[in-house]
Amino acid sequence: MNRVIDRAQYQRLGLEKRDNGVLLVTLGKAETAKTADGLMHTEMASIWTDAAADPDVRAIVVTGAGKLFSAGGDLSLLDELIGNHEKVADMVDEMSRLVYNMMNCDKPIISAINGAAVGAGLVVALMADISICAADARLGDGHVKLGIAAGDHSAILWPLLVGMAKARYYLLTGDMLTGEEAERIGMVSKSVPREKVLDEAMQVAESLAAGSQTAIRWTKRALTNWLRMAGPIFDQSAAYEMLGFMGPDIIEGVAALREKRPPRFPSAQ
Repeated sequence: MNRVIDRAQYQRLGLEKRDNGVLLVTLGKAETAKTADGLMHTEMASIWTDAAADPDVRAIVVTGAGKLFSAGGDLSLLDELIGNHEKVADMVDEMSRLVYNMMNCDKPIISAINGAAVGAGLVVALMADISICAADARLGDGHVKLGIAAGDHSAILWPLLVGMAKARYYLLTGDMLTGEEAERIGMVSKSVPREKVLDEAMQVAESLAAGSQTAIRWTKRALTNWLRMAGPIFDQSAAYEMLGFMGPDIIEGVAALREKRPPRFPSAQ
């Protein structure tokens, strides 16, 4: 059923409709809102369903406010999850909605990765159908460095993008990589100088918004079946990630992050 997006419902995301059928979504409305708190995570999961239902939207560009795309999850959100079965169960559902709602949105999503992208923001950056990344941006999935499994999107997506050898390397080590290297190994569609990222993404979106909507949407739907086949892998990895919040390693991982020191995980002692 068609319905126009109610922008007033979104407090953590900036939404701007362009006359050419492009919806610009900005993660964080201000430079101070770079980390994903609980509300931002919820909004990142729901915007794709709303955009899909809005007849005025034919393509979506998502970018970050200021110099970062996303700085990852707010530490207070991690604190809420540790040892809290009810919160963990809710987060499994929300993680699934974020990934599957992006897959199920039949309109093309283009990410303009204008700076560092980690955590939930990285999910959005890489689950987009087309990703335009700043060459000097830094990307990475650091779940293992926190003491939890890499589960929010990487197990379903990274092997398809970069192959198993590279996926294993970056997900088991938690190492970061630049946008230039991400393009070289196939993690992002294209890397460009930082100042050209948003313009490039908007040009792509405008072209798609002016194209055959049935052809583009059906092509996306067919390609998405590669991800659907890996759906059970995602479901398992998400469950493993949340299981980690019930153990001792995540407590040490968060403490080490706060204290800016290497972690001393109990499971490694």
